[in-house]
Amino acid sequence: MKQYNFDEIIDRKGTDCIKVDLLEERFGNAKLTPLWVADMDFRTPDFIVEAIKKRCEHEIFGYNFGSDAYFNSIIEWVNYKHYWEIKKEWLSYIPGIVKGIAFAVDCFTRPGDKVIIQPPVYHPFRLVPQMQHRQVVENPLKLVDGSYQMDFENLEAVIDKDCKLFILCSPHNPGGVVWEKETLSKLAEICTHHNILVISDEIHAEMVYPQYTHYPFPTVSEAAASCSITFMAPTKTFNMAGIVSSYAIIPDKQIRRDFFQFLHARELDEGTIFAYEATKAAYTYGAEWLQQMRMYIIDNVNYVIDYLEKEIPEIKTCKPQASFLVWLDCRKLNLSQKELVSLFQDKAGLALNDGTMFGKG
Repeated sequence: MKQYNFDEIIDRKGTDCIKVDLLEERFGNAKLTPLWVADMDFRTPDFIVEAIKKRCEHEIFGYNFGSDAYFNSIIEWVNYKHYWEIKKEWLSYIPGIVKGIAFAVDCFTRPGDKVIIQPPVYHPFRLVPQMQHRQVVENPLKLVDGSYQMDFENLEAVIDKDCKLFILCSPHNPGGVVWEKETLSKLAEICTHHNILVISDEIHAEMVYPQYTHYPFPTVSEAAASCSITFMAPTKTFNMAGIVSSYAIIPDKQIRRDFFQFLHARELDEGTIFAYEATKAAYTYGAEWLQQMRMYIIDNVNYVIDYLEKEIPEIKTCKPQASFLVWLDCRKLNLSQKELVSLFQDKAGLALNDGTMFGKG
């Protein structure tokens, strides 16, 4: 069994890397330690690099399509990781999950319609609908014993006839919550009752820690399967976000027809040569690399948590159940937001995401 080296430090400067080469522009200091973009600094796995190199040897990059091998790699991977048997006709390539959310907003809503989000949450969930002139309705998560829970009582209170979409983050970013099956089932029950379409962003699904189980939203109930679009991708998992390759899974025939027609009419369902090749390689050969990477990430996260508990106990962490993101609760430092940002950026030399971008929570 090959042992992968996750200790290797690779200089990303000068590669048009957002997190490094835009530090000066975004933070005014190019020397900060860049921890503000959710990609990893691990080398992209060798089996993906080799697949791309091999395809490059052909030296013709003409029009291409998603082959059976591409779709089968997704079908087999989703079954392997999540015990979910999906069908080829349920699948479509999309050029990125945030883009997919924007497409769904365009396809299923009109300006003035309402889109529900659950802050604190990944900021494009709020920004994308707002830029498309939709109203964003917030159903804030409840922080209970250091972990977030959905507030179904408040959700029922904020829903009205203009609410058309609900954007779900599963696992949750930035809180790191892996939602329980019962929670997702209850959400599906409410949304089907009110005829609300659920868009489930599951890009962190492959990085769930061993003691937790990720349930793809449509698998929790017939109601969930009938009211949802699920977005997944290998890009976050295998550190290849620059190779834009995501996909939609839609069990419901009517939702699938409407959305896939929307994509097809705009040629948004057509991937690039390297997206197809990278996805096939990741899902065919990636299981062992992923397992080793997850264990390494868990050690890193535990190191951060242990260090803070011992050295800076005023900063609490929402202990993540998935992925490599750590959400820091700094309220006990009793600093203003401006002072807090200065502490991290000017004194500690860290480029972090300012918590306010995730919402009032």
